[in-house]
Amino acid sequence: MVRTPDGRLSETNDGRNFRRGHHKYEIKATGDAAKAYDFLSARPPGKRTNVIESIGHLVKSCLGGGVVAIHESYKQCGLWTSVVLTVVLGAFVSYCMLILARSAQKIYGRVQVPAMSYPDLAQAALETSPFVNLRKYSKCFRYAVDFTICVDLFGSCCVYQIMISRTIKQLVEGTDDISTGGNPPLRAYIAMLLIPCVLICMITTLKYLAPFSIVADFFIVTVAGATVYYAVKSAEMTPLEFPIFKTFAGLFEFVGVCVFSMEGVGVTLAIENSMEEPKKIPIVLAGGMSIVISIVLTVGFFGYWGFGEKSKSPVTLNFPLEPFPIALKVMMALMIYVTFALNFWVPFELVWYYIKQKYDPSKYWFWERVYRGLFVFIITVIAVIFPAVTKFIGLLGSFCLSNMGFIYPAFIELNLDWVDPGLGFMMWRLWKFVAILIFGTILCIVGTYSNAKELIAEVF
Repeated sequence: MVRTPDGRLSETNDGRNFRRGHHKYEIKATGDAAKAYDFLSARPPGKRTNVIESIGHLVKSCLGGGVVAIHESYKQCGLWTSVVLTVVLGAFVSYCMLILARSAQKIYGRVQVPAMSYPDLAQAALETSPFVNLRKYSKCFRYAVDFTICVDLFGSCCVYQIMISRTIKQLVEGTDDISTGGNPPLRAYIAMLLIPCVLICMITTLKYLAPFSIVADFFIVTVAGATVYYAVKSAEMTPLEFPIFKTFAGLFEFVGVCVFSMEGVGVTLAIENSMEEPKKIPIVLAGGMSIVISIVLTVGFFGYWGFGEKSKSPVTLNFPLEPFPIALKVMMALMIYVTFALNFWVPFELVWYYIKQKYDPSKYWFWERVYRGLFVFIITVIAVIFPAVTKFIGLLGSFCLSNMGFIYPAFIELNLDWVDPGLGFMMWRLWKFVAILIFGTILCIVGTYSNAKELIAEVF
C-alpha cells in the first residue's frame, strides 16, 4: 500500500490503480467514543514524515507556477495594497487549510476510517450531515470537488505551457519585448510544445517524475534570490513612489493570482495522512505557509519594484540576457516542463478512473495513452487561444480556489460542527461560515467575471 500525491491509498507499488473510497460512510461512534478513536494506529504501515519533512512537502506543493507570475499581478493592483493583501490572504488560506485538516480528524472517529482524501471527506461530511435532505447530494459534492481539482490542475498545465513558450520566444528572439505577436507569434511556440508535452505525459509512473520536483523547489528559491538581486540593480524608483492601489479589476486579478500562488488545500490531507504525529498539522501549516508567504511576497514585491510597469511573467524574463540569467531562464523552462507532467498526473488519474470503466481491462494500456494525448491536445488548444498568462492564473484562482480553498472547507466544517460541538456562543461558528462563504462567493463571481472578461479581451 502506498499513497498517491492527493492522499489516496494505492494497491500497487507505483502509485496507480488507487482505491477511490466510493463507499457509504455511516456514523459508528459519537462523543468521547469518536474522539478516542486512534486513527494513527489504524493506518497501514509505511514511512511517516516528521514535522520538518512535512513542512518541506507543504512548501514544495504550494509553490507552483503562480509564484513566478505574482509580480505582474502586483503591477495590476498596486504595490502596497498587494503587500498587505499577500499577508492577509496567506493567513486566510492557511486557516482554511487548517479547517480541512481538523474536519478530517473529527470525522475519522465518527465513521471509524483512519485516513481520507479531500473528495472522501466531502462525501463523508454530507453522508453524515445533520441535515438529512443534504445527504442524498453527498456523491454530487464529491464529484464537485473532483471537478474543481481537475479544472485547477489542468488549467495550471495551460499556464505552464504559456510560461515555457514565453521563455523560449525570448531566448530565440534575444529581446526583452515579449508580445503575443512577432514572427513566429507566441501562439506558434505554444503549439510547438504539443509533441514534447504529449511525450512526457506518456510517463504513467509518478516515481520517475517525483525526484525532479525537489530540484524544482531548489530552483524556485534560487529564482527568488535572483529576483531580489536583479531588482535592486534595475530599480529606478523607491518603493514609496509606487502607487498604493490601481483598479478593482487589477485587485481581483491580484487576489486570484495570489491565492493560486500559495494555495495548498489539495495536498493538506495527503500531508496529514502521512505524518508521524498528525495532531501537529497546525505547526506544519504555520511553518510551511510562513515560508510560502515569504517567498511569494519577495518575488511579488521585488519583481514589481525592480522591473516596474514593464515587468513580464515568468519573472526570469525580466533578467538581463547574460550567461547566468540565460541559464536560469533555460532551467526555468525545463523545470516548468517537468512540473507540467507532475501536475497533469493527478487530475488525469481522477478522470481516467471514470473513463476506463467503458473499456475492457486488457485494452487499458492503449486507451489510457490515447486519452493522455487527447487531454494534452485540449490543454494546448486552450493555451493557444488564451495566451495571457496572469489573466489565466487569476481566472483559475478566482473560480477554482474560491471554491476548493474557502467555500468547500467551511461548508464541510459547518456540517461536522452543527451538533458536536455545536454553533458556540452567539452561533459564532455559523457566522464564521457565512463570512467565509461571502468572501468565497464574491471572489468566485466577481473575480471569475473580471478575469474572464480581461482574458477574452486579450484575444479579441
